Amino acid sequence: MTPEFHRIRRLPPYVFEEVNRIKARLRGQGVDIIDFGMGNPDMPTPKHIVDKLVETARDPKAGRYSASKGITGLRKAMANYYGRRFGVKLDPDREVIATLGSKEGFANLAQALTAPGDVIICPNPAYPIHAYGFIMAGGVIRHVPAGSPEEYLSGISRAVKHSAPPPSVLIVSYPSNPTAQWVDLDFYKEVVALARKHDLLVLSDIAYSEIYFDDNPPPSLLQVEGAKDIAVEVNSLSKTYAMAGWRVGMVVGNERMCAALARVKSYLDYGAYTPIQVAAAAALNGPQDCVDEIRAIYKGRRDTLVESMKRAGWDIPAPPASMFAWAPLPKQYESAGSMLFSKLLVEEAGVAVAPGVAFGEYGEGYVRIGLVENEHRIRQAARNVKKFLSNADEILGRAHNALGSQ
Repeated sequence: MTPEFHRIRRLPPYVFEEVNRIKARLRGQGVDIIDFGMGNPDMPTPKHIVDKLVETARDPKAGRYSASKGITGLRKAMANYYGRRFGVKLDPDREVIATLGSKEGFANLAQALTAPGDVIICPNPAYPIHAYGFIMAGGVIRHVPAGSPEEYLSGISRAVKHSAPPPSVLIVSYPSNPTAQWVDLDFYKEVVALARKHDLLVLSDIAYSEIYFDDNPPPSLLQVEGAKDIAVEVNSLSKTYAMAGWRVGMVVGNERMCAALARVKSYLDYGAYTPIQVAAAAALNGPQDCVDEIRAIYKGRRDTLVESMKRAGWDIPAPPASMFAWAPLPKQYESAGSMLFSKLLVEEAGVAVAPGVAFGEYGEGYVRIGLVENEHRIRQAARNVKKFLSNADEILGRAHNALGSQ
């Protein structure tokens, strides 16, 4: 057998693939799958943003190469957003980089910052790119349990003490994907103090900064005095404006880290299609009532999910922010583990979720539910789940017999 390439060997099997294969097989058989598995916004991008894209695309010069760090107008719009929303002043020329979504920005930051063997402190569970961006860059991950923000904070100093060589980068991500945890500014003050104490750079992922539900707008780490000396923040337009497929994100903050990212990107890409960047600037500079409307849709779905699943017999904590719920396995299926539960749920109930173990070992015992189906579909899912829970003994018995015969 031909050996895997070196970097590919460092990546684990795609944990979602087993559930995805089942979904594809069932859809091929005509089964309707209510799919909460992926955080893929289903609502349309607001009309004024699309109109700006169309208008700009008609310019005969629009198809030329763009700028790898983003056009000036977009970087200014991003800086102005941070000024309005967080009271953070940014230099659009030196402290703002437009990226091809937050994921690309994060991965290329890892390439820019990491030497082989560098130790990176990463929460667990976490969005996979947080660890694997650095693993692909040659880094070593020091996983710190993040069952709560307080648990993560308390584990950072312990991770530093027991790591050799000392860690160089600390990752934080709130509102969290997958756990939907939210933090206040005091949390970030402690993060900055710890980073200064241990000589760490900080990468903060705040892609869900505008998806919150209880009059609790998430703060930015860059609001902490002196944070720009040691930190950058990664953000995105994907969820805020339902622009996931447009691939527009940003990295802002520390000038040295932004310069390093800009240099890496200059070798890899010419930036997004210019009309997309112009439309993204229009999104940030234009009316924000569309953001309120998108947020209200997610809140309605959250409330419907929590209420209808509770009636079905599955208690799911109401997430304070993000487009996800982080749900403990129902008692009837606790022994199954998150992967088998997720496979059985889609096979038996036609409801797809993401197994918690896909986000790290400390995600076991949970599943992530994306708020990406409308309220009618959520209620239908709850009806399916109610039957699934009531037949748990029978379903688990069949599953264990099938595993035993393999």
